[in-house]
Amino acid sequence: MLKSLKTVGVAAGFATALAMGASAQAADAPTKMSVIGTWNSMTNYNDREAPFWRGIAKKTKGGVIATIGSYSEFGLKGFEVMRMLKSGVFDYAYGLPGYVAAENAVFEGGDLSSVTQDIVTQRKVAEASFPTLEKAFAKYYNAKLLQLYPFPSQILYCKNPISGIGDLKGKKIRVYATSLGDFVEGVGGTSVTVSFGEVIPALEKGVVDCAITGTMSAYTAKWYQAAKYVYSMRVGWGLAFGAMNMDKWNSMSETQQTDMKARLDKLTDEMWAATAKEDDVAIACLTSNECPIGKDAPLGGMTLVEPTEADLAARDKVANDVVLARWAERCGKECADNWNATVGKVLNMKAVAK
Repeated sequence: MLKSLKTVGVAAGFATALAMGASAQAADAPTKMSVIGTWNSMTNYNDREAPFWRGIAKKTKGGVIATIGSYSEFGLKGFEVMRMLKSGVFDYAYGLPGYVAAENAVFEGGDLSSVTQDIVTQRKVAEASFPTLEKAFAKYYNAKLLQLYPFPSQILYCKNPISGIGDLKGKKIRVYATSLGDFVEGVGGTSVTVSFGEVIPALEKGVVDCAITGTMSAYTAKWYQAAKYVYSMRVGWGLAFGAMNMDKWNSMSETQQTDMKARLDKLTDEMWAATAKEDDVAIACLTSNECPIGKDAPLGGMTLVEPTEADLAARDKVANDVVLARWAERCGKECADNWNATVGKVLNMKAVAK
């Protein structure tokens, strides 16, 4: 009997040791991440997204091991990426809320066309939007929102001469988000949805007369090959997000989550700081005789057209009377009231859903 008890005790001890070993192994096991970044022609991907994830294994001493590719490399569109994030094909994804607004207009609320004119205010808008967007990402995409960061300001690039906002009337203009389309239609143009990679041929073939994107995005993608005029009126910021599949997030320990969030918060700060500097650099590379990026950087040779005070006043009227009004109708009263209590307070604007 004594021998039997000893045997049981040894077996129990062995089982406990195995369990403890398995637990330790699980605790020490690296978190593997499959990441999809934005476009590999852009500085956000090349200078910030990709280096962060490619370097995270070293910085975490093997605690997190990640692979990252871009939309460009995979040939993916925004809505496809979000479906893949939702199903767990990707563990972490970057993108623009405007690309996923078809699910719900709430995703547009942090970057409505023309309502924000400077990057300091835009960051306040992003921070005010974060709790609302965090809930929406969880509800519609089974995703944990962890980052909101900007691309450089969104302006217009036209194939033929343009002198001001009045010249946009009758123009076919490439947009990538609904509220940008509202702005275009508000100034009398026709909005046309064209993927980023197809903009140059669309301009060359006359499918569009002008196109909207960020300053550095236009430069690095060589839009100057087809567009000859830069109209530097800000009509958006290209606010972007970084989000993790919720199942992946929940599989991480609290310590891992805290560490990951701290690292991503630091990356987000770096993204805002870098973007704040890129507008002037990109405009110079597109339009001047010297590109601050370096002496061997190509010059765009484009003509810079700056908005007049009358242009800016017209833009502000379209922002309030058309962009904000249409968005409020799409999003509904509850959504508009929430925006008014958050973003609206930052901008001193009010969305009214009839």
